[in-house]
Amino acid sequence: MKKLSLRTRVLTGAVAAAALGAGTFGAMSANASTPAAAPAAAVDADTANRNLQQTTHLTVAAATEAAQAALDAAKKENQRVSVAVVDRNGNTVVTLRGDGAGPQAYESAVKKAYTAVSWNAPTSELAKRLEQAPNLKDIPGTLFLAGGAPVQVKGAPVAGIGVAGAPSGDLDEKFAKAGVTALAK
Repeated sequence: MKKLSLRTRVLTGAVAAAALGAGTFGAMSANASTPAAAPAAAVDADTANRNLQQTTHLTVAAATEAAQAALDAAKKENQRVSVAVVDRNGNTVVTLRGDGAGPQAYESAVKKAYTAVSWNAPTSELAKRLEQAPNLKDIPGTLFLAGGAPVQVKGAPVAGIGVAGAPSGDLDEKFAKAGVTALAK
């Protein structure tokens, strides 16, 4: 096999690069001239359709109002707490950390809110269920301690409010319920 000179190798590489570049440019140009696909037709939502379901959700403003009401109720009693509001699916909508609330309060508040909305019941009631079903506490993201309250519309859960940081779960739940009450006004 004959060894090619440096000049021949460089020239061959340059021709190959130019050919590759021209091919890429041509493909790009061809793509650019192709008309865009027509937008998909809008689907009319028929609320009578049995495959569709309407749900109710708190707005961010309402969730913030509820969280602030819970935080204010705690502040009136000189309690340092964190408050979390989650939507029906357990997604955090808003959290407020009160001045001086402990670092554990944030996560506990979120978990209490999640637990309350998941079972549509105050977490103090759910904590009592652990006697009959101790494995409930093993469900990820839950916390079976008093301090969570569901927000309901026509008996169905639409959100959960969790409070943590007071010296007792009963106080936490009292403050969470103050947040629920603020939404009823």
